[in-house]
Amino acid sequence: MNQNILKKTVLRAALLAIIASACANGSTNNDSSTGQTDTSSQSESSDEITLTLLAYDSFTPSENIFDAFTLETGIKVEIALGGDAGELVTKAALTAGNPQGDVLWGVDNTLLSRAIESKIFSAYKTKNIDDLDESALKLVSNYDASPVDTGDVCINYDIKWFTDRKIAPPLTLRALTSASYANLLVVPSPITSSPGLAFMLATIAEFGEDGFNEYWKQLRQNGVLVVDGWNEAYYTEFSGSSGKGKRPIVVSYGSSPPAEMIYASPVPATAPTAVAALTCYRQVEFAGVLRGTKHEREAQLLIDYLTSVTFQEDLPLTQFVYPANTKAKLPAEFLKYSLRPELPLQLDPKLIAAQRTVWLDIFTNTVLR
Repeated sequence: MNQNILKKTVLRAALLAIIASACANGSTNNDSSTGQTDTSSQSESSDEITLTLLAYDSFTPSENIFDAFTLETGIKVEIALGGDAGELVTKAALTAGNPQGDVLWGVDNTLLSRAIESKIFSAYKTKNIDDLDESALKLVSNYDASPVDTGDVCINYDIKWFTDRKIAPPLTLRALTSASYANLLVVPSPITSSPGLAFMLATIAEFGEDGFNEYWKQLRQNGVLVVDGWNEAYYTEFSGSSGKGKRPIVVSYGSSPPAEMIYASPVPATAPTAVAALTCYRQVEFAGVLRGTKHEREAQLLIDYLTSVTFQEDLPLTQFVYPANTKAKLPAEFLKYSLRPELPLQLDPKLIAAQRTVWLDIFTNTVLR
């Protein structure tokens, strides 16, 4: 009896020793083959990963646009909206290195220098680089972000409002200071809105660094209304949109008229809004991998998808912008109603980076105080 117990005890000890040795060997093999400890149990496989795409409130791609990306990669995408582009960049700057998402969509050339200074992005050269608009690519160095679309921020006006009153609409920036347009203009703030900032830069491009301050003084005396973001300006205060506000002049986009046509019910014979072509400022939007994301490689794959023809061809009729991918085709209805100015107002991005804070301080002191 004692011998049997002794044999069982010895056998059990031997088995435990074998198991322990096998575990130790397995751990050693993992370390020697990778140079690191095995972290597979601590990270998700790609088919379990959900990426968070941070974007501004008016980012409204087709509902199932990311299905193709998920089917190809197994990676899901959730969109988190965060106010206007200016607010989005501010939040991203505050959380740089410890981001609230994985990819950011919508920083434009007016805000790009601020995003780069704040080290928001982790550099990545998309596989679609050769298909992207060359002039847009020149605005960013070191592949900090990828251009995804272009457009033009312009003065839009309510055609019917001016026709009914037999008043000629404003066709230039200078015209907006006329008493004929007193209390008629609404603009998004350049402090919190990328189209608002683009409009302020348009006034600097038109009147110079020495003259734009006086111009804004005149706009203030003429009753300009400044609101936080584009959504509020266009959909709440502007009379030509679905919001049916009281102001018939607004800062919006050269592609806003086709949006009014395509989504109207019933569809009018002509667009209810028009664009003052001489007031337009060229805007380029970018997307980038957020520095500090836990899923950097997967986020890079999403950048590839955002710059692909599949996603880019969804933009004209959802975002009403021009694709940055030159191989993407434009729909006929978009071409029919949108306006693309031949000579848009522009400023050197380096000048914007150097002077943006100064200009915004001048704007604040002149218009908001």
